[in-house]
Amino acid sequence: MLQTNTENRQTIGSYWEASVPEPKPDRQLIGNAQFDVAIIGGGIAGLSAALKLAQSGVSVCVLEAEHVGYGASGRNGGFCCLGGTKLDYHQLIRKFGLEEARKFVAYQVAGVNLVAQRLDSWGVDASRHSRGEIALAHRPKDFTRLKSEAAFLKENFGIKPTLLSKEELDAEGYGGPEFHGGMLVPYGFALNPMAYVQALGEQVRLAGGKIFGKTPVSSLERDGDRWQAETQHGVVRARKIMLAGNGYAREDVPKWLHGRTMPVMSSILVTRPLSDGELSAQGWTTETMASDTRTLLHYFRLMPDRRFLFGTRGGLFENPTALAAMQKRARSDFDTMFPAWSGIEADYTWYGHVCLARTLTPFVGEVPGMEGVYAAMGWHGSGVAMASLSGEKIAGMITGTVRQQDLPVALQRPFRKFPLPFLRKLYLQGAYWWYGLKDL
Repeated sequence: MLQTNTENRQTIGSYWEASVPEPKPDRQLIGNAQFDVAIIGGGIAGLSAALKLAQSGVSVCVLEAEHVGYGASGRNGGFCCLGGTKLDYHQLIRKFGLEEARKFVAYQVAGVNLVAQRLDSWGVDASRHSRGEIALAHRPKDFTRLKSEAAFLKENFGIKPTLLSKEELDAEGYGGPEFHGGMLVPYGFALNPMAYVQALGEQVRLAGGKIFGKTPVSSLERDGDRWQAETQHGVVRARKIMLAGNGYAREDVPKWLHGRTMPVMSSILVTRPLSDGELSAQGWTTETMASDTRTLLHYFRLMPDRRFLFGTRGGLFENPTALAAMQKRARSDFDTMFPAWSGIEADYTWYGHVCLARTLTPFVGEVPGMEGVYAAMGWHGSGVAMASLSGEKIAGMITGTVRQQDLPVALQRPFRKFPLPFLRKLYLQGAYWWYGLKDL
């Protein structure tokens, strides 16, 4: 079993990392350099912006603390789907109005389409599968809610979900004792996120963008008409800066970030390949990406190589005892939901940071009070599509081809500070207890 229980290791220890060729490392920044734009964070958002800028002839560098895909971009469950917010469709309408909610959903769909177009045009084998995503009712009463939700989505957003009863789920390969019906939304697909983010990094290099690995930024200060990003062994001066660290961002780079996001953990396990007999015994044979209707949801899918991926939200602390407890809970949930596989070993287990905001929506735009500094962060666990498109939008703002007010209002609002930020983990612990009770 391959595990990652510390952030000090160079590798993630994930199935994704083991499934792709080891990339040529980007060299560390040594000395001083000057660019038009410096991007902090070598994940999907930062690289998407860098690619668009480099293709526009802008001098751009990416400053990555470890290597391309080290953060959430290479650790996630590989769901390229709708999302990016913890607000449901009803809350979006109440908060922003129906038209703005529709714009935000259309933006999510555009993000999914962008990733598909990139993979097609680059010829990337990212093990794509699944046409859409299914939400599975973990209680009978939740299927009643899903029926109402399907009608609501069709009426207000033009989305036409497919409803499946318990019997239909069993017939179509969604077997499990906790699944009492489902709602399939016909948008999105599953992929190998490390294959995608590595291909994105390579496209940046080919376009003339510069990526520096092992180059964490320790401070960001104004210096005349430029911003100065200080690293361990050098300094980058740039007219424009993009913050793209998401759940791995340093809160003091810049100081504006302090207390405005909440990194939380998500844990993933991937089994060994399953035989046809084992799949039949459980009754799960579909490759559709899935999640349950819990607030503290589980997300899972059968992959093309017949391994099964299972992810959970939760975990507050990153010490060995807490991480072991988190993984034990995840395994217990897996065994309960898929009892026929309770003896199947997991070949890979790992975890990553999900970035939450107090607003429960991402922020894509210029940082207040910091002219020339932009941010694209806060994907709330669904960033593959959202970060891809948002990175391009930041590039457009920098080059003047996109205005921040052109984006859905849900993305325009800067992060607000959490009250008493040093108590954020206590808030989260309380939320986990409450949501756990609601999910029973």
